[in-house]
Amino acid sequence: MKEKPKRETFSEKPAPRRKPSKKLEEKLKAKKDQKIKETVYGSSDKQIKKPVYDVKKVISVAKKVKEESEEVKPKKTNEVRLNKYISNAGVCSRREADKLIAEGLVKINGEVVTEMGYKVKPNDRVEYDGKLLKKEQYVYVLLNKPRGFITTTKDPLERKTVMQLVQNACEERIYPVGRLDRNTTGLLLFTNDGEFATKVAHPSSNTQKIYRVELDQPLKEEDELTLRDRKFELEDGSPYIDGLSVNEDDRREIGIELHSGKNRIVRRIFEHFGYTVEVLDRTVLAGLTKKDLPRGKWRYLSEQEMISLKYLSGLDNKKKKSARDKNKKRR
Repeated sequence: MKEKPKRETFSEKPAPRRKPSKKLEEKLKAKKDQKIKETVYGSSDKQIKKPVYDVKKVISVAKKVKEESEEVKPKKTNEVRLNKYISNAGVCSRREADKLIAEGLVKINGEVVTEMGYKVKPNDRVEYDGKLLKKEQYVYVLLNKPRGFITTTKDPLERKTVMQLVQNACEERIYPVGRLDRNTTGLLLFTNDGEFATKVAHPSSNTQKIYRVELDQPLKEEDELTLRDRKFELEDGSPYIDGLSVNEDDRREIGIELHSGKNRIVRRIFEHFGYTVEVLDRTVLAGLTKKDLPRGKWRYLSEQEMISLKYLSGLDNKKKKSARDKNKKRR
């Protein structure tokens, strides 16, 4: 019998492709380059010319645009918004000044003005409650507050207020920046600078505060760990504790650092864990300390302290905003 021829199988490797000649490769490359040129610059029939600039014309147009943009910009004046003027005079904060204006209690050159956006001109006479207002020199006073005094300018029940402790500090009308509870002691600022007071006292200001705390019972180790890890939540969110120190000889004594400006924040933190705060003393406020300042006494801030405070509050340095935003995110 004759032997059958073998069938071709698909497992056999196909014949290798012929490599294009060098001439063909150059032709394909030239065609590809041409296509790219046409895509970027348009048809190859159009010749790309190098532009020739009229330097004098460019300078002339640039000068004209600059002059037009300067005309659009509002010119700086010595005019001040009415609520800011009232605040600068030491009467009250800007927000409170808005209420006085709305109630018709402010006069400009003898006429009642209720317009919120009114701008006071250099020669305007501004009156409130029948008295002529003048822009006062800013005063900044630091008090070491004792227990038993309420942080308010007036009390209808005639209880002792912090204003009695600083009544001889200056002729200007100053008021407290933020507040301390009646039984809380420590550092409290006073000023007639409304803008500064609003910045520092606002909950979002991130002003540094360090407190010495005495509890009714020793702090448990598991509660200390939770506080350090910030794994707890109050009714208005989870407060960010920057630092915590516990006296190992007496675990009733705590040191706590916060930047939050929320109401009764320290007391509420420990109440959340079932403790009662028996003593609460603010020992540091925005870098200011109680050094050489006995309880119930006050002193003026130095120029260097004011520069630091203005920087921390963001009034003199716009870059500080990014740092505040970063702190805000972690809270």
